[in-house]
Amino acid sequence: MSHDSTTPMRPRRFLPAGPLKGRIRVPGDKSISHRSIMLGALAVGETRVTGLLEGEDVLATAAAMRAMGATVERVGAGESGGEWRVSGVGVGALLQPEGPLDMGNSGTSTRLLMGLVASHPIAVSFTGDASLSKRPMGRVIDPLSEMGASFEASEGGRLPLIVRGATPAVPITYRLPVASAQVKSAILLAGLNTPGETTVIEPVPTRDHSERMLKGFGADLTVTVEADGTRIITIKGEAELKPQVIDVPGDPSSAAFFIVAALVTPGSEVVIENVGLNPTRAGLVEVLRQMGGQIEFLSEREVGGEPVADLLVRHSALKGITVDPAIAPAMIDEFPVLFVAASLAEGVTVTSGLDELRVKESDRLAAMAAALTLAGAAIEEREDGLVITGTGGAPLPGTAADAQVTTHLDHRIAMSMAVAGLVSSGGVEVDDTRPIATSFPNFEALLASLAG
Repeated sequence: MSHDSTTPMRPRRFLPAGPLKGRIRVPGDKSISHRSIMLGALAVGETRVTGLLEGEDVLATAAAMRAMGATVERVGAGESGGEWRVSGVGVGALLQPEGPLDMGNSGTSTRLLMGLVASHPIAVSFTGDASLSKRPMGRVIDPLSEMGASFEASEGGRLPLIVRGATPAVPITYRLPVASAQVKSAILLAGLNTPGETTVIEPVPTRDHSERMLKGFGADLTVTVEADGTRIITIKGEAELKPQVIDVPGDPSSAAFFIVAALVTPGSEVVIENVGLNPTRAGLVEVLRQMGGQIEFLSEREVGGEPVADLLVRHSALKGITVDPAIAPAMIDEFPVLFVAASLAEGVTVTSGLDELRVKESDRLAAMAAALTLAGAAIEEREDGLVITGTGGAPLPGTAADAQVTTHLDHRIAMSMAVAGLVSSGGVEVDDTRPIATSFPNFEALLASLAG
């Protein structure tokens, strides 16, 4: 994550707040935002999307689909009031773009669009920023080449690269060598315009947004699960997709901060509307419920094939537990805020199998251990997790007047410690709130609205 070194750091002390009350919505889910634009552009007719995450990555997807013939426009105003309308061209009818497609920093857009192009009779050049141009695309190039597409890539299978689609493309059965939702999605999207059956075999399950949304748009897709958990996903081409009306669910990783804040702040009762509860993403809710958290699902429904509900969260006396490492993949981004919940629970919470947290935007195990210790929590850091002895509901002391939590430019550290400040005696000073804007620009405003 890059921050312009010319803008000064923005420290802030997050102070204890009274009960949190009210209803909020959090930003839309990024994975679903990308796919609603792409699949809308391949459906015949008008797809309408509200709640789209209007970040740079999703806007790069919108610009790319425009360049290949779809109409993608935003109508209406306001943070959540804007609606996006996508008039699709139909599967097989993507047009040759006039120039290269600039994907900015979006690896998801690039890999998924390479899949789409691979079975269309067009040649497309993909470019991106310096960071994206370092990421190898070989994992996607290999299966798409088997389907008949040809590639001219920079050294090491990197951007800039040109994809020449094959028509007809050849259906394949591909066993994923590494767990990757992006590679799986690229093959399934290529399969949309490939005659016959394209199959992906997934030994380790990954996020299943593509499968759900393809089905939601009317593709003929089946998923069978073998006894050992291997998933076999088959799509029948040449598909006809039907336009949809999609209200993009709120991102569960953004909702997480408010779920924990309401659970640990005495007297709180908060409704978080329209949260995505895809089981491959909703591990945190399950763990907090095991700790005694009162989280109720209201008006459960399905949107574009995705499970969604409004969450009613009430202040709860949490108890420490040993978190099953098997659930880690479904909540890997939410551990920083879970550590905050654990530090206010009764008894000991043990987490393990979290080696991946050491290689996120920061070393999140070390960063959260240091931050929570500074705020007065009892933390033992281990190689692959934290052991946290909670206060039993008593507030954390908070950080000393001259001490700041180091966020390491990591938005999740900053937001997690903001939540810790709400339930401290003296508040928690965070060294820099700038990173929050990268994933959740209105976080502080929403927090203030609940605290009344």
